[in-house]
Amino acid sequence: MHTEVILVNEHDEEIGVMEKLEAHQKGMLHRAFSVFVFNKKGELLLQQRASGKYHSAELWTNTCCSHPSPGEDISQAAQRRLREEMGFNTSLDHAFHFIYKTDFENGLMEHELDHVFIGQYDGPIEPNTDEVKDFCFMKVPAILESMEQRPLKYTSWFKIALPRLANSFASSAVQ
Repeated sequence: MHTEVILVNEHDEEIGVMEKLEAHQKGMLHRAFSVFVFNKKGELLLQQRASGKYHSAELWTNTCCSHPSPGEDISQAAQRRLREEMGFNTSLDHAFHFIYKTDFENGLMEHELDHVFIGQYDGPIEPNTDEVKDFCFMKVPAILESMEQRPLKYTSWFKIALPRLANSFASSAVQ
């Protein structure tokens, strides 16, 4: 199955579409999203990516992430992918976006404008084993400490997004 991603400029304006693997081979900037779901205790639902993923296999990351399809609203894509990867629905709010670029050992490159969504959920989790090897809930300070001690356990985008999310929570708590 060939999946297309939405190519964008640095202002998140659509400039075209490209097959997903080709975009990752050429390092083309494209639209993506990362979902962060917390439980009532304030713990983040982490997932360990499945062994068969074409990059970042078996690394720990946020609740789910992917790319919207051409013509698909990004918030609807985030909802769809949360259901496909983790087996549940919950309301999501857009928190912020950022651009990052990472080279992988297999010659592929992530160059994404990543929209971060947050939500809360305390029900059953039924992960898709083609996508998710394992999952757990952890407090953000413990994750940040683990990231500092063992950075190679985590995906590149997660190491950027989580500290920003933690800083935005800290800023809003102060105000």
